[in-house]
Amino acid sequence: MLDAAEKKRLVKKARQLRERIVEVTFTCGGAHIGGAFSQHDILVALYYKYLRLDPAQPAWSERDRFVLSKGHGGIGHAVILADKGYYADKLLDEFNKTGSPFGMHLDRLKVPGVDASTGSLGHGIGIAVGMALGARVTGKSYRTYCLIGDGECHEGSVWESAMAAAHFKLANLTCFVDRNGFSLDGPTEKIMALEPLDKKFEAFGWRVLQIDGHDFDAICGAIEEAQRERERPVMVIAKTIKGKGVDFMESKTGWHYGGLDDEMKRKALESIRRTYPD
Repeated sequence: MLDAAEKKRLVKKARQLRERIVEVTFTCGGAHIGGAFSQHDILVALYYKYLRLDPAQPAWSERDRFVLSKGHGGIGHAVILADKGYYADKLLDEFNKTGSPFGMHLDRLKVPGVDASTGSLGHGIGIAVGMALGARVTGKSYRTYCLIGDGECHEGSVWESAMAAAHFKLANLTCFVDRNGFSLDGPTEKIMALEPLDKKFEAFGWRVLQIDGHDFDAICGAIEEAQRERERPVMVIAKTIKGKGVDFMESKTGWHYGGLDDEMKRKALESIRRTYPD
């Protein structure tokens, strides 16, 4: 669990990287910023406390795997990988521009530290299942983590993968649902109701935990609980806020994707600094 100093460190890092997401979104002209902010605290907890990684060896066979199945959140993943030292942060100034290795959905063949090219929703969790099975058959100790969107749960391949993971008892697989309540077209419950989402995954054979996806105590507690599981894969349903940290973006469908002008950038940074004061 977290002590006060470690929690403060994670919150400070989350604020710093939220600011960087705003800056890169401003520079590149637009990004899927709302979903990048809703997933953000989960990724910060994983990358700055739990994932066993070596940026100097991106292909290290014993590294833990992470699959961002909701690949449109790639801008949030990219700023973290830069901060961890996989590549120079300055490269992000060219994010999604012609000739840049960074597309809106990150390509594992072009961006060091990316374990799977995602963006076709519903595919990433299946890739993660394969990675977890791969660890078993090769006798490796790495763990696999995956993050899916709640709108993504409308895809049938998510449920095929969920069935397979439970069948093979992949206790080395932990998945998060970024449950911000919105997809591109609006609220998930109006488009096609997902609730009771916890009962659905339980029926497919997963152990299910429900948390506040912006509370580092809750996030870290769930990860550690999942690490102790020995019989089943674990699904963490993380209640989040689309656009978290920027008041004019929060819980707004229109901020699934968007760009920032100078004034919006200023207001966004001010909002983040109010939400996460020093």
